[in-house]
Amino acid sequence: MSGLARAAEAAEEEIPLFDQILNKITEIVFYPITIGDVTILPIVVWLVFAALFFTVYLGFLNIRGFTHAIDLVRGRYSKPEDAGEVSHFQALATAVSGTVGLGNIAGVAVAITLGGPGATFWMILAGFLGMSAKMAECTLGVKYRKQHADGTVSGGPMYYLRDGLASIGMAGLGKVLAAMFAVFCVLGSLGGGNMFQANQATAQILSVTGNEGNTTLTWVIGILFALAVGLVIIGGIKSIARVTEKIVPAMAALYLLACLVVILANLDKVPGAFGDIVSGAFSPEGVAGGVVGVLIVGFQRAAFSNEAGIGSASIAHSAVKTEEPATEGHVALLEPFIDTIVICTMTALTIVISGVYLDAGEGVEGVALTSSAFETVVPWFPNVLAVAVILFAFSTMISWSYYGMKATGYLFGDNVLAENVYKVVFCIFTVLGSVTALDAVLGFSDAAIFLMSIPNVIGLYLLARVLKKEINGYRNRIETGVIERVK
Repeated sequence: MSGLARAAEAAEEEIPLFDQILNKITEIVFYPITIGDVTILPIVVWLVFAALFFTVYLGFLNIRGFTHAIDLVRGRYSKPEDAGEVSHFQALATAVSGTVGLGNIAGVAVAITLGGPGATFWMILAGFLGMSAKMAECTLGVKYRKQHADGTVSGGPMYYLRDGLASIGMAGLGKVLAAMFAVFCVLGSLGGGNMFQANQATAQILSVTGNEGNTTLTWVIGILFALAVGLVIIGGIKSIARVTEKIVPAMAALYLLACLVVILANLDKVPGAFGDIVSGAFSPEGVAGGVVGVLIVGFQRAAFSNEAGIGSASIAHSAVKTEEPATEGHVALLEPFIDTIVICTMTALTIVISGVYLDAGEGVEGVALTSSAFETVVPWFPNVLAVAVILFAFSTMISWSYYGMKATGYLFGDNVLAENVYKVVFCIFTVLGSVTALDAVLGFSDAAIFLMSIPNVIGLYLLARVLKKEINGYRNRIETGVIERVK
């Protein structure tokens, strides 16, 4: 064996086996295709094209249906006697809590570090298109949900892939796709919905308390997170919804207020920041892959943040009290708007205006980069960010625990014991996430979540006609007065 080979082998041995497994999964999912100087990730193109397709196919309902979505969230079409477990607002809050997480803080920072300010432009565009994909999957989630004798509900891609495709003569394919999605959902819930959140929240707590590198405290924080999550998820979707409907508005207000303070303190730099974002999107200098490279970075981070096309949110939306599947499709389109167009943009402006992304080469990454942006205005502002990070991480974890639990239930025939075992495993992975390196966790998080999009998007395409008929029928009944406001 040559000296170079021995050195490579030694280097690989230094990487923990767990991290090696996560890295290998990431390499497979994000296998790159290089054309000239541009590296394209097929999995990202897969999601972007789906979002674009449904935006056009549904006639830009992400714009036309926006005000009606607001009316639905305000309860103007709600009927307490409808089947389901939670209100439109609670379903939205639960789903938003699953998407508004550290992808909005750390993910945006990663995008700007890799692609410069221009990545923000493509993130916003991806969010706009993603509104349509989210509408599609959540409408189908309610249409094909399963109502149990005790009043509880199970829904999401597992059910519309199996039962929806069976209704159009593709039962065999539907069962295969549903099983694939359920397995990937369990993995995604343990990775991006859990480990990544715990990792970055722990990093921020250690940073603001001056305990970086404190292994003992890292384990303690992970265990405390696991206990807190466990206490909430025991009660199922109703318990989760009661918590998220309080946490989501509070955490969003706190975080946006903090961003506004930084922006207002640098108000004269706002025009220049927007200029950097637009110019960087189309003529990025010194960024690998040029315009397409920045576009891919922006789209990838947006997809990880708002999860449009992934199918996860439809699991939460399926529990809503309604007899009209399209109502929840309209409500769901608000998620990417809140998540990406509002919160991610505020994070990006904060980072670009402060200029801290220029120091990324010195080892500043993830939450640390966003924290540095806040610190440029008020030295103690990272403490505010730490609170926001904890709330974001906690809310995301409890929502994703529900997604993973329902996927587990599907795989084992809605077996309660299996779902309870999953809850224990989920809490164990919370601890593992706190003590695992960022690179491995981030890569695996993206990989597991993006894998969910493969069977989900195939199903959305095959059920496109069913979807359009459902939505058009509903909107026709609204416009003709068949369905009236109740409030």
